[in-house]
Amino acid sequence: MEDRKRRGHPMKYNWNWGVFWEASPEGTGTYGELLIAGLGWTIVTALCAWILALAIGTTVGVMRTLPSKWANILAACWVELFRNIPILVQLFVWFYVVPELLPKAWGTAIKQMPNAAFVTAVVGLGFATSARVAEQVRAGIQSLPAGQAMAASALGLTLPQAYRHVLLPRAFRVVLPPLTSEFLNLIKNTSVGLTIGLLELTARARSMQEYSAQVFEAFTAATLLYLLLNVVVVSAVRALERRVAIPGQVGT
Repeated sequence: MEDRKRRGHPMKYNWNWGVFWEASPEGTGTYGELLIAGLGWTIVTALCAWILALAIGTTVGVMRTLPSKWANILAACWVELFRNIPILVQLFVWFYVVPELLPKAWGTAIKQMPNAAFVTAVVGLGFATSARVAEQVRAGIQSLPAGQAMAASALGLTLPQAYRHVLLPRAFRVVLPPLTSEFLNLIKNTSVGLTIGLLELTARARSMQEYSAQVFEAFTAATLLYLLLNVVVVSAVRALERRVAIPGQVGT
């Protein structure tokens, strides 16, 4: 084999699609089960980070449309901070830097959490995505006719009531498609979590490749699982769009 390498002969790749049913060295099942476990962590991480991003992003997006200068400034600072720093850098800051800046007892407790990588990924991805969600919410509110807010005021609704019952429900219908894109991006961005030890789908595919040397099989399976997950999300959101669409005002 070494002679073939020295002579410039290419090495032949040994395909083995049955590798998914072979036992993994981790002792927790087969390689296929290893990838499914990684997919589960990808889904859980993405959902938790999305809930956090949607809650914070909606709040910040609303603040950017309030008749308050300070609310606008604070919201703008949040958006610019988390939108302009790479997600990888943000995860490293949360995982390695923040515990060192806290009181020693707190920092130690955070480092010793059993799921520290998962919590860090949720916080980092959630905060980063919240900045993009905030801009979508802001754009959705500002796209509504000015008469919407005026009508709410004429009906005697307070500003919080106007946002809750009139502006936000209609704005979310408008921005549902771009929010879907943000959620799909979040699912893909969970792969960055492998850099801090999160055992999501990409990390599991890498582990399978390192243990079995079947790199094409491992990442082909991971690619198909990502595609399947995204197809499910897109199909579910399209059904939701049809259900909440306002005839004649929001495209179906």
